[in-house]
Formats: sequence, C-alpha cells, structure tokens
Amino acid sequence: MKELQWHCFERQIYIHGELGHLYKLWSTENGLTSWFLKKAEFYNSQNEKREQNEGFQKGDTYTWGWHNWDHDENGSILEANGKDYIVFTFDVSKVSVSLEERGEVVLVKLIQYDIPEDEEHKFKLHFGCSNGWTFWLTNLKAYVEHGILLNEKEIDLRGNELAGYVFVNM
Repeated sequence: MKELQWHCFERQIYIHGELGHLYKLWSTENGLTSWFLKKAEFYNSQNEKREQNEGFQKGDTYTWGWHNWDHDENGSILEANGKDYIVFTFDVSKVSVSLEERGEVVLVKLIQYDIPEDEEHKFKLHFGCSNGWTFWLTNLKAYVEHGILLNEKEIDLRGNELAGYVFVNM
C-alpha cells in the first residue's frame, strides 16, 4: 500500500513462533479464544458445530464474541487453506490473514478490505478496526512469545460507550 486508502488497510507483525501453531491460533475455537475472543463458534455447511480444536473450512460460518463487548459478530469463512492463509467476512468487509515464514520468525499480514467509504464506515471499520487489529496482533505476539495476554478481561468496561475507542487493550 503506497498511500492511505479508506476502502482497506494493512497491518503486519513479525512473531517468533511456528507457522502451523500460528495458523491454529487463527483457525480454531480453542486458538482464537486463547488470545483474541471470549467465544468463537464455527459451523460447517450442514450447520454442525465444529469441535474446539477442529480447524474451520471454506464455507463455514462463525459467531464470535469479545470480552467487554456485548455484540456478537456473525460471518463466513471465504478461504482457509489449512496452512498459511484465511479470509473471512467481518461486518460488511472482508479480512485476509497470511502467514509467511521468514527465517526464524513468521510474518503475520492482515488486510481488511471492501470497506465502504461513507463516513460511518470510515470511522467504524477503518479507524476502529485498524486500531483494534493493531492491538490484537500485538496481543497475539505477546501470547506466543511470552505467554501473556494484554487484553482487559477482569474490569468490566461495557458501561463506557467509548471504551472501544479510548482503551487500548479492548
């Protein structure tokens, strides 16, 4: 990306970890709830819930829930190659996550795209999600490399309607 664009953004981070392990952290219920979500449920095309350690597949649907956030997100898995690449719907946009071994580290590259360019979505999806993904990728790195979580799970921030914009660890 050469200049700021409202319809997409990209975030990257190097993580000292094993590519297969990182893929499972992104593609399973147990993986996503270890560093990112309070709830992650995946359903196959027959609407059967996947097991907690079973990787999602292209065509699956999901329901995600966060700590300190009452809203559940429902979406679809558009791509999942079982190794290093996934794409899922997120609100009215899409998110791709690619993992690439670079020597002793893995480059995690997240791109959120197809963001509508009206003012509401510029604020909610571009500004809000780009800040959010910056934190969550940092949280993933802290979890994989140091076994710690940075997100707030003990203090209930839901009473503050701006919490998602002012607290850096939501």
